[in-house]
Amino acid sequence: MNAEPLTRLRRTDRAMSEEAVRAILARAPYGFTATAVDGQPFQHTSLFWYDDSSRRIYFHGALQGRMIANVQANPRVCFTVAEMGRLLPADTAMGFSNEYTSAVIFGRVRLVDSEDEKQLALQGLLDKYFPDLKPRRDYRPITSEELAATAVFAIEVESWSGKQKRGPE
Repeated sequence: MNAEPLTRLRRTDRAMSEEAVRAILARAPYGFTATAVDGQPFQHTSLFWYDDSSRRIYFHGALQGRMIANVQANPRVCFTVAEMGRLLPADTAMGFSNEYTSAVIFGRVRLVDSEDEKQLALQGLLDKYFPDLKPRRDYRPITSEELAATAVFAIEVESWSGKQKRGPE
């Protein structure tokens, strides 16, 4: 096994600061969680919320299915987000490129069982995607029955890295 950190970048000239990684986690619309069980990879795309105070990534899903089964069999995950910038044409095919920003996060995922933490995570998702709408003012808050019917996952961030490429202005 490679003794180097999982998030070591080959192109250190494109490395992003921790602040920039937090920023992309705050604004990226989708996240991709990769699991592996018995050598079979599985990638799950979802809306997500990064809670900087706890350094956790939250997302929700069904109470049955491959995601829960994979998490129970192997909690190690890789989570990614990315944004594409401008396409960069060139004089040669080899020179074509694009701008991008991306982050890769390694950690362990768990199924959230605390009703308080589930409430926090789901409200965080609502606040991220619907920032102008407020519970009790614009919609009925989440009920205990709805919490019980929803799987909430928390990724405990162990390490991360981000990189970006910018072309000429």
